[in-house]
Amino acid sequence: MYGNTSSPFGPRTQRASMYSKVGLETDVHGASPHRLIAMLFDGLFEAMNQARVAIQTQNTELKHRTLTRAVRILDEGLKAGLNLDAGPLATDLNDLYAYVCMRLTRANLHNDAAAIEECQRILTPVREAWTAIGAPGEMSRAA
Repeated sequence: MYGNTSSPFGPRTQRASMYSKVGLETDVHGASPHRLIAMLFDGLFEAMNQARVAIQTQNTELKHRTLTRAVRILDEGLKAGLNLDAGPLATDLNDLYAYVCMRLTRANLHNDAAAIEECQRILTPVREAWTAIGAPGEMSRAA
């Protein structure tokens, strides 16, 4: 009973993790579709950064976990959200995300921090463009 990890009276790191999870879930439920994609990019880049550090510190378990998370964000989040009938941009993004998934998988197998950095360089313009376009109506609400 007292060893229950979901207890609010658990160790401080468990409580912080629980509050963080609740905050993330609240953000997701109230987010626009545009914001959800931005959150996926944020999570993707965070996972890639953590994986690079894990490779440098030779933390194999963390490297594997974070690169697996990054690939899942790409595959189950960003790629899955594309409407491939919308035109060549969606098809190009699908191909780009597939390439990055392959590179991150190889980075995981070969402890290749340079491959992770390549993926970050490739995806940074896409992330920045997404941020720059903003969600429809955000500019008029901000004014």
